[in-house]
Amino acid sequence: MEEHILVGLSSAPSNARIIRTAATMAAAFGCKFTALFVRTPNYEAMSEENKERLRANTELAQTLGATVETVFGDDVSYQIAEYARLSGVTKIVVGRSAATRKHPWSKPTLTEKLTAIAPNLDIHIIPDASVDGSYRPKRAAPKFDLKTAIRDWTLTIVILALATILSYGFSKVGFTEANIIAVYLLAALLTSMATSTRSSYVLSAIGGVLVFNFFFTMPQFSLRVHEHGAPLTFLIMVVAALLVGTLTDRLKSQVKQSTQAAYRTNLLFETSQMLQKATSDDKIFQTVRTQVAKLLGRHASVLPGVTASSRKDALRYPIKVQDRIYGTVIIEGSEPLEAFENSVLLSILGECAMALENSRNAVEKEEAKLQAESEKLRATLLRSISHDLRTPLTAISGNASILLSDSEHLDPDARKQMYEDIYDDSAWLHNLVENLLAITKIEEGRMELKTQPQLVEEIVSEAMQHISRKRDEHIITVTHENDLLLAQCDAKLIVQTIINLVDNAIKYTSAGSHIWITTRQEYARVVFTVADDGPGISDQEKKQIFQMFYTGANTVADSRRSLGLGLSLCRSIVTAHGGEIFVFDNQPVGTIFTFTIPAGEVELHE
Repeated sequence: MEEHILVGLSSAPSNARIIRTAATMAAAFGCKFTALFVRTPNYEAMSEENKERLRANTELAQTLGATVETVFGDDVSYQIAEYARLSGVTKIVVGRSAATRKHPWSKPTLTEKLTAIAPNLDIHIIPDASVDGSYRPKRAAPKFDLKTAIRDWTLTIVILALATILSYGFSKVGFTEANIIAVYLLAALLTSMATSTRSSYVLSAIGGVLVFNFFFTMPQFSLRVHEHGAPLTFLIMVVAALLVGTLTDRLKSQVKQSTQAAYRTNLLFETSQMLQKATSDDKIFQTVRTQVAKLLGRHASVLPGVTASSRKDALRYPIKVQDRIYGTVIIEGSEPLEAFENSVLLSILGECAMALENSRNAVEKEEAKLQAESEKLRATLLRSISHDLRTPLTAISGNASILLSDSEHLDPDARKQMYEDIYDDSAWLHNLVENLLAITKIEEGRMELKTQPQLVEEIVSEAMQHISRKRDEHIITVTHENDLLLAQCDAKLIVQTIINLVDNAIKYTSAGSHIWITTRQEYARVVFTVADDGPGISDQEKKQIFQMFYTGANTVADSRRSLGLGLSLCRSIVTAHGGEIFVFDNQPVGTIFTFTIPAGEVELHE
């Protein structure tokens, strides 16, 4: 099972040392490291000193590589144990101050509670003699807002008045005192729900008892009590009203915490969806700006990499994965963030950092793939060239050597045949080199098309002058539907395309076969067709015939084996012109190659 270390975040002075110890353990195990802050209702009353220390501890945990998380609840030990269960935590690190129990009747310590709730967890207690183990967070006095207090007190008095009127009506129709007590308890409940200060439901509890005593106990309209059990009844009313107010106040706090948790979840889910749609670093940074502004209500800017800012009125947060920093978020305003805001912000930045990391990995993976393919292409090309150039070079060298050393003993027909062989081999090499240069330019993206209107008849005529000398062994027919047909193209490259297609037909058909070259216009396209009545191409080969280095299964008429560049180059040239190339079966036998390029128009300059 993979280890997962959890350390709690708090405002305790010893918390920084505990975080460092947990980070060291996580580094030693090479495992996931999480820092968890349990936000209780007491957080609002925490002093600024403790809040500042908590922020510093949170930043320390993040700096040491921890994933900072926030959960909400009253019971810290239960929240830690539940998070550990759901997140697969195996070890929890706590400080000695959290493991001290002063008296036998004291509340169970955090360690004891964790052990009871989650006995399978390893709990590591970190001693720290330099820190007072009796530390308890100092609560700040609740902020008193006179305007809010007056509003709540007024509302409390109005609710008590309405309860009294209702109770007076009940007493007139014969309801008992128990029914009237229930009305005042209801008033205490309504007060705690409608107000936001504790003094309001305390006023409601005590005021309700006093009003009940004044109006509904004997003697009426007096605070004196004659009934023997009345004081106990009043005490129970006060305690019940205070309990109702306290529980309602706690429920409101839990609702607020649940709302914050839901908001956090929705914001992070929305961030994740936006990042999935982001296709560039700029869009990822835009997502950061948008979500930070939505979370904090402040303007935020994102700068790539590590940025040193001289602004004193701004907060800076890195976007990083481990030690790799992708950017810096600068948030306007120097006011520190609350723990909840800080936790959500760190989660957003973590999501964005992972998106940037994945983007970088994808780019690096694609570059590695392209490099591997390039190396494979280079190796295949060198292997093919070294193998296939040997035959024509050997033939040229041998024939030249014989002609130089013993030409006078050769009859004229033999000499002519050697000259023709040398010419054919050199022409084949020249055509190969042209294809290699062209395919290299295309693969490297260096081929620049110089297109202009060209007469199709002249393009075909030029190509026919450079076709293999073996064309005389075949019957070649050229047909133009329109002698004045124009194509918008780079003439040199289209000539090379026609040469490759015709030479391919000559190479793979027997002597005496027919080859037809036709051109025509279809709408805004010029259609070139090279057909033959040779053995044809199988359906399986048609799927691969335009791939580089594919030579097919058909036997070549001469001793040379093609490198398989010609048809691949044809497809690249035609595609670069914005056209398409196809291969079909000829009927009854043979093959048809067809490619299209844009038609040209004559420009008249008056």
